[in-house]
Amino acid sequence: MSTKYKATTTEEAYFITITTMGWVDIFTRLNQKQIIIQALQYCQVQKGLEIYRYCIMHSHIHLLCKATNGFILSDVMRDFKKYTSKKIIQTIIEKPESRREWMLDYFKKACEHLKREQQYKVWQNGYHAEHIYSNKFIKQKMEYIHNNPIKDKIVTLAEDYYFSSARNYAGLENELKVILLDLF
Repeated sequence: MSTKYKATTTEEAYFITITTMGWVDIFTRLNQKQIIIQALQYCQVQKGLEIYRYCIMHSHIHLLCKATNGFILSDVMRDFKKYTSKKIIQTIIEKPESRREWMLDYFKKACEHLKREQQYKVWQNGYHAEHIYSNKFIKQKMEYIHNNPIKDKIVTLAEDYYFSSARNYAGLENELKVILLDLF
C-alpha cells in the first residue's frame, strides 16, 4: 500500500483533508457537524490529537494537526472515520433528514465494489495527509483552511464561520479548542 498522503509517523504535523463519498454535503445539518466536533474532542483527549486549525465544510473537513503521546496519526484518522461513519449513518436514519433515502442508497451503493463486507461507505478512502515541512507551507495551509468558507461564499469573514478555528484565533466562542500557532 502506498504511503503517499499518509501520516505514518508520530509527533509530526500534517495538513489533512477528509472528504465524503461523492462530495455529498452531509455537514449542512447541525447534528452532523456536532458528531464531527465531538469525535475530534474525543481524539484530542483520548488519542493524543493536537489540532492547530480546522474547518468543517459541507462535504469535507480540513485539519492542521499531529498525533502525540505515541499515537500515530494514520491510526487516529482510521478510528475517527470509522466511528463518525457509523454515527453519521445512525443520525441519517434516526433524525429528520429530507434526503434520507437518497443518502442511504448512495452510501450503500458506494460499498458494492468493496471486497470487505460493509453496509455503508460515508468517507472516501484516505485522508490526503500532507506533511508540514516549512513555515511557508504551514502559513499557506493555515490561510487555506480559514478562507475555505469565504471561498465558498458561506461567510465574508473567516471568524464568522462557527465550525472553523478562525473563531479561536479571533478570540470568539467555539466548541472545539485548538492550539494557537503564532508563526509570523
